[in-house]
Amino acid sequence: MADFYVQYGCGTSAPSGWLNFDASPRLRLESVPGVRRLMGARALFPPSVQYGDIIAGLPLKAGSAKGLFCSHVLEHLFRDDVPVALRNSFNVLRPGGIFRLVVPDLGWRTDQYISNRGDPDAAEVLHHQLHLRPRERANGVVGKARAAFGLSMHQWMYDEPLLTKLLAEAGFVSIRRASFGDCEDPYFALVEEERRFVDDGHPELALQCYKPLDT
Repeated sequence: MADFYVQYGCGTSAPSGWLNFDASPRLRLESVPGVRRLMGARALFPPSVQYGDIIAGLPLKAGSAKGLFCSHVLEHLFRDDVPVALRNSFNVLRPGGIFRLVVPDLGWRTDQYISNRGDPDAAEVLHHQLHLRPRERANGVVGKARAAFGLSMHQWMYDEPLLTKLLAEAGFVSIRRASFGDCEDPYFALVEEERRFVDDGHPELALQCYKPLDT
């Protein structure tokens, strides 16, 4: 079986050597035959990005990927959809396959708030960092549609104990805290970006885990 690696929620970051999927409505539009040609330079997604929704399941054979990666994706999903996404992540990996993921870390943000809560701006800073709700009311048809149906805002935030628990419940093992560039499989260097692992000088929540060999 040929080795291949999968990234979901890739946005416009689509490194060669990886299968890159995203569930953006914009990508669905650009994937319609002839639309990309008409859009020309206005097309947002690289042609190599395929439409794929991790909640519905990626269009891949179960147990086929050697490695899986997602960066700043899970926080944009509704909380009750995250276990489904993680089970589908588990299913797409072959036994022994590696899953690495990054989300914003709730831990340091709340620690920072507690340290600064005497500051009248501390709550404002925390809300800005959590990115859970827009500060301004949506205006116009497009703005209201995005507010009603889009998932650009964070839907839920995670700390290490919660995300570790969810990964274990999905079946993953050897779950550990990860950092940029520390994967034993060098192929992940093609897809990881250091800026996604850090915010405002603080490490974000990156984890690495495996699908058991005996699965």
